[in-house]
Amino acid sequence: MAATLHDVARLAGVSIKTVSNVVNDSAPVREQTRARVLAAISQLDYRPNLTARSLRSGTTGVIGLAVPELRLSYFAELADSVMKAAEKRGLTVLIEQTNGDRERELEMLRSPSRRFTDGLIFSVLGMGNEDAEFLRVDYPLVILGERVFHGPADHVTMRNVEAARAATEHLLGLGRRRIAVIGAHEGEIIGSAGLRFAGYREALDAASVPFDPRLVGYTTLWHRSNGAEAMRALLDSGVEFDAVFAFNDTLALGAMRVIQEAGLVVPRDVAVMGFDNLDETAYSIPTLSTVDPGREEIAERAVEVLQERIRERSRNGASLAAPREIETAFRIVGRESTV
Repeated sequence: MAATLHDVARLAGVSIKTVSNVVNDSAPVREQTRARVLAAISQLDYRPNLTARSLRSGTTGVIGLAVPELRLSYFAELADSVMKAAEKRGLTVLIEQTNGDRERELEMLRSPSRRFTDGLIFSVLGMGNEDAEFLRVDYPLVILGERVFHGPADHVTMRNVEAARAATEHLLGLGRRRIAVIGAHEGEIIGSAGLRFAGYREALDAASVPFDPRLVGYTTLWHRSNGAEAMRALLDSGVEFDAVFAFNDTLALGAMRVIQEAGLVVPRDVAVMGFDNLDETAYSIPTLSTVDPGREEIAERAVEVLQERIRERSRNGASLAAPREIETAFRIVGRESTV
């Protein structure tokens, strides 16, 4: 038979009310007690009755996470971080993909699946600032990414300009002056590519290093194949460069493979810098220097803010506080590809 709330309480040596508080995150519980309850839940494989829970509290304990594509390692690792942050709060995550398509993203906001979740963490890629009004929905919503700023929903994002400037300064500090970039989007201002390109330009200007448009590698997507293709184009052009700053780690890994195939040595001939601090970058040959943009913090803050909004809605029927713009900290991770 399936374990019950009574079974968990008996095994953990606490009251049923305490177990309910842990499962529903409805009242403060001491960390030691919470750990004991969670251990009992895990041992008994206790599964809350979401239907009964919804009827009692008006919430399901399930939140949605919409990302562009799980095939891109950053979003897979982000989803993992969100699930861990949610699990600590007794929440379950329903993950959906949009493929970064604007129409699909708009459909996601109106999807019938929203009826089965208490709120949504939404990593936007296809929509832009001009679509901000579509984010005025009747359920708790937290936006991730760099496509919509100062909209009607809470927004958690990374410091793209500052982080890209720091990455470029890291390469400049090693004496590199011919720094190519890979992953730029022509004409983009708002968005990860546009913001990271702005940070790159800021670093060059501050160091009085002339900008050379021939060192810009444009791509549409940010997969390894795109990084490899952009690097082949740079090598074929004959333009001189002694460093590469790729706008994400997968681009950098694709570019580094082509650099090595061309007989160049990383970092002696070409230093390579990525962005995202994916797990695999610590195991590439050579290991990849990168920017850690605060992915764990993004996940933690997004789940935290969403849960606050869910509680507000449960108590008051609507969110009362104004939307927040939250930026996370970043750090430079120096590895073998630059030093």
